Order: sequence, then C-alpha cells, then structure tokens
Amino acid sequence: MALAPQFAGHRWGSITAPHVLEAYLDYVCPFSCRMFKTLRKEVLPYIEQKYSGKIQFIFRHQIQPWHPSSTLVHEAGLAVEKIDQKKFYDFSDKLFEAQKDYFDESVQLVNREQVYQSLAKLAGSVGISSDQFLSLLNIKAVDSNIKATNHGNQLTPDLKWHIKLGRQNGIHVSPTVLWDGIIDDISSDWTLEQWEKWLAKKLN
Repeated sequence: MALAPQFAGHRWGSITAPHVLEAYLDYVCPFSCRMFKTLRKEVLPYIEQKYSGKIQFIFRHQIQPWHPSSTLVHEAGLAVEKIDQKKFYDFSDKLFEAQKDYFDESVQLVNREQVYQSLAKLAGSVGISSDQFLSLLNIKAVDSNIKATNHGNQLTPDLKWHIKLGRQNGIHVSPTVLWDGIIDDISSDWTLEQWEKWLAKKLN
C-alpha cells in the first residue's frame, strides 16, 4: 500500500511485503494503548521472526474529536515524523506511556499552547529539537491590522489527510484493524497467542 513520503515513518517492515496489517489508533484511547503495546512488544517481533518479509504494518491516525486533545497529540506525532521519520515509533511509545497526561480531565484547565509545550518536552526525550517541533505546531500570531485566516498550523494539511482517509474507509472506533484493506474483528484484549492463531489462518 502506497504511503506519501512524508508519512513513510508510519510503516514497519518492508514496503514490498505482500500483506498489509493496519491499525487505526488514537493516542488518548486506552484500548488503542493496550493494542499498540501488544503489537510493539510482542506481535511485530513475532512477525519479524515467523513471517519476515511477508507482512508490513502501518500505523493509522484515528483522531477522535470527543477527546479534544486527540487532535493535538496526533499533530505531535506527525510533527516528529516530519522532523525525523525514524523517531515516529519511539515517540508513539512515549505518547502512549504518557497518554493519561492528555486525558480530558488532565487538559481541562490548560490551553493549547501549554499542551504543545508539554508535548515538546516529550519529543525532546526521543532526541527531537523542541524549537523545531514547536515551529511546526504553533500558529502564527495575527496583529490587529491582519485578519485571522483560521488556516491552522503547518501540520493541518497532513492531519486533514489522515482524517479524510479514516472517513473514506468508514473507520468509526479505535482501535480498528485492517488486513489487506478489509476491516477485521480484532480485540485490544488479544494476547500474543490469539494473534498467532489469527496470523496463521491468514497466511497458511
């Protein structure tokens, strides 16, 4: 499945692998967190060992607007990828580990800039320049002589692309998993053993 160059960090595994496993995940969804950790720590290493070269995995952003901070943390993931694609999964690890810091209750009394500053510190923990990170996220100030444009920040076009993709594919909840483009019934509670049996059916 083709990915635009700016989103190449979303892919794990070989671009030539004949099968595509996709997971639509929300950084502030507890169920997405559970699935992502299982994928990263157990399933993807198992795939590399058992089915090397046969499966590529793609992280898909599932921004859920009923959690307002979802937009901001996914912007952060896109910013890190734009700066250094190799850091995308490391930063995603950090975001899921710290996801409670961006839950509704945690951000209710803070503003957008404060959330960005917090995310910049998290990006710094994986070697991303805070200044470079914030330059992508911050919205240019408008003085009294210039009308506001409401165009968002430098990540807005990328964010729109991911939202449109999820809508086009009929993705409603996170996590949602696709195998070769078709939605499959996979639970965030699945153990490695359950993943192994499912993969065996798909590939044997």
